[in-house]
Amino acid sequence: QVQLVESGGGLVQTGGSLRLSCVASGRTFSNTGMGWFRQAPGKEREFVAAISRGGMNRYYADFVKGRFTVSRDNGKNTVYLKMDSLKPNDTAVYYCGATGLGVSISAKAHDYPYWGQGTQVTISS
Repeated sequence: QVQLVESGGGLVQTGGSLRLSCVASGRTFSNTGMGWFRQAPGKEREFVAAISRGGMNRYYADFVKGRFTVSRDNGKNTVYLKMDSLKPNDTAVYYCGATGLGVSISAKAHDYPYWGQGTQVTISS
């Protein structure tokens, strides 16, 4: 089992920045791929960013490239999502996920059997 706790959400204006954090426990963190997904009201959960177990590889959704940066600190069992140039349509609940064993990195939600509770991000226009 893997437990995930997100933090860092909030309300910011268009163009602002936030940094989300997700602390993991229950499995050796350096053996676990991590990802960020989001879900806006009335929409399906969508992929945002992912980082491989060792941090060498990163995937991003097209709509966040150049604005969001995913990183991890294996010494702190934490993955981060730095979000810059935020837009109103970035408003959503953001979830971090941990991949199953054997998956180093993935953009597919079904590769993530473990999820945090989510953190609300609201961007005002």
